[in-house]
Parts: sequence; C-alpha cells; structure tokens
Amino acid sequence: MAENILRGRAWVFGDDVDTDLIYHNKYLAITDPKEMAQYSFEYYPGKENFAKEAKPGDFVVAGHNFGCGSSREHAVYCLKELGIPVILAESYARIYYRNAVNNGYPVLVVPEITKKVKDGDELEVNLDTGEIKNLTTGEVMHGDAVTDLEKEIMAYGGLIPYLKAQAAKEQK
Repeated sequence: MAENILRGRAWVFGDDVDTDLIYHNKYLAITDPKEMAQYSFEYYPGKENFAKEAKPGDFVVAGHNFGCGSSREHAVYCLKELGIPVILAESYARIYYRNAVNNGYPVLVVPEITKKVKDGDELEVNLDTGEIKNLTTGEVMHGDAVTDLEKEIMAYGGLIPYLKAQAAKEQK
C-alpha cells in the first residue's frame, strides 16, 4: 500500500473540541511529546481511555471547529506521537490547523464526515486525493487533499526544518 494511502479505525468526536479536551492544561509542564501522548483526550467525556485504546494508524474524526481554544501545540504533538496519522474533521479552528501544518501533521477537511462515520468504522484515506472510503459501510467521501506545500513541510518534519532547508538551498 502506498504511503499516501492510510487505513485505520475511526474514533468519532463532536463539534467544538477544544484544546483542553484534546490535551488538558494541567499537563502543560510536560515537554516531551512522546510523554504527552498518554494524556490525549483524557478529559473528553466518553473517550477518557482513548490514549490507552487507540492504536497507531487509527483516525480522529471530528465535527466543526476542531482544536478551538488556546494555541498550544501540545494538542497536535500528543495525537501525532500517539500514532494518529491524520485528523479528519468538518472544519478546524485556524490556530489548530496552522499548528498541525507547521508541525508536519496532516489534517483534512471532510464535509459531513461525522454523519457518515461511526466509532470503530474502518477507513481508508488517500492523502493525495482527499478520498476517504468507509470500508465498513462502503460509503466514499471527498475532502481536501494535502497540498504540495504541506507535503513538503511534512517531508521535512515541520515548518522550521523546511524553512532552514530552503534557506540553505538559497545560499548555494
């Protein structure tokens, strides 16, 4: 299977999932992203065991305004380090979207995905085309594909390494 096609199980969340629900502020003193992963969604009602039960390759599926609240990057790091390869949401808070892209983490906008996916559904996600197949139901959805620039940023591991590489190229 090509790298741009991912398969995994869905974990469905609602609208307005704020950064405190993704990664609570009581853990902000933790600086190691690998350690942050264990606290993912600890305060989300009904998903308190998410970090223990989610497997690398599983997907976070959410409604509108995912990642609203503060600008903390911890809410990106914890999911990335847990092995969630991409977030599929109906819309994102702008600050969360930028934090994700800046940290080389793909986030796709997929209209009405929470109406078409249930907890535990098996999904196949094509990052290049934005096509999402619900392998459980057979439904096919279309979201925004990862842009070429976002792919480049991801390949470098984030915006800062990408910009440093671009600066190095210009100096040659």
